[in-house]
Amino acid sequence: MRRSIFNEDHEAFRQTLREFIEAEVVPRYDQWFADGQVPRDLYKQLAELGIFGIEVPEEFGGAGIDSFKFAAIQTEETMRAGVSFGAAGAHVALGLPYLLDLGTEEQKQRWLPDFVSGNTMYALAMTEPGTGSDLAGMSTTAKLSEDGTHYVLNGAKTFITGGVLADRVIVCARTSPPKPDDRRFGITLLNVDTTLPGYAVGRKLDKLGLKTSDTAELAFVDVQVPVADRLGEENRGFYYLGKNLPKERLSIAYGAYAQAAAAVRFTMQYVQDRKVFGQTVASFQNTKFELAACQAEVDAAQAVADRALEALDAGELTAAEAASAKLFCTEVAHRVIDRCLQLHGGYGFINEYPIARLYADNRVNRIYGGTSEVMKMIIAKDMGL
Repeated sequence: MRRSIFNEDHEAFRQTLREFIEAEVVPRYDQWFADGQVPRDLYKQLAELGIFGIEVPEEFGGAGIDSFKFAAIQTEETMRAGVSFGAAGAHVALGLPYLLDLGTEEQKQRWLPDFVSGNTMYALAMTEPGTGSDLAGMSTTAKLSEDGTHYVLNGAKTFITGGVLADRVIVCARTSPPKPDDRRFGITLLNVDTTLPGYAVGRKLDKLGLKTSDTAELAFVDVQVPVADRLGEENRGFYYLGKNLPKERLSIAYGAYAQAAAAVRFTMQYVQDRKVFGQTVASFQNTKFELAACQAEVDAAQAVADRALEALDAGELTAAEAASAKLFCTEVAHRVIDRCLQLHGGYGFINEYPIARLYADNRVNRIYGGTSEVMKMIIAKDMGL
């Protein structure tokens, strides 16, 4: 499909990344999949490529490029190869916006150089057992000490991407009770050092998909977090979360579109090689029609994802537009990947084949970052319904 959103610099980055993936990731990926996470040295390699510092200002060791397009290319290239960089995406997409938007000059000096170098890996802890998408219902608390020097953090989080290997976690906690007319009031963001006493990583969750991305339960028992490590103003955390959710949802939408495109690519290769009844699977009319329909859906999802990406870079992406892109692209990916797996027959159910991994990985897209049902609520509200 004809595209105009990427320039020569983007394509040069794409080529460098593709060569890195083919040389350093693909040969080792089966072992990472079996291990259930990528090795820490991969993050150092990505840092050396400049992946973590693209959007970080130059004075903190980054490239100072205010664009999400390089991250989008990374998504396309990893999906194209049927691999993953583990929780590296969460490090940048979920952690960096809060550091850039809310960090003071002193905090940025402390935190961003190690963020760029991969010496400090980040995760974001929002979801709690029993609350799911209802972030305002969180019960993790952070009470200010009597001398006003630190917060005492208590509670638990779950489904935390990158939580096993994270060195710092941006934790959402209640510092004040909600107001009668505003359940969202009272949440504060704390940049928590995972080596602090009382901080514990619980289970590494055994997921259906995303096997190389470590996902953890976290527990906090009287963790003393310095006030100097608070991000933004006290009690305004929900507002900050809401501001960054459109970008997170766009990243999920883009990942879903890229998964669907990869599924078509893998399936085209498979059906041209696989023979049944004396002829290739690709020669059957049903195969041609199925893949043509899938390609049409991928083209539509790409257009939606690209439009949202342009809006984000222009600073114009609204919550409703991001929700719409996430809803549409994730539903398209669900349909396309299912049909592509069907064309693989029994081999589509074997993890040795990329389509099987895509099928499992894709399912969470309609859940995390806000479920499809929540996306519909946001869109309907924007429509005045």
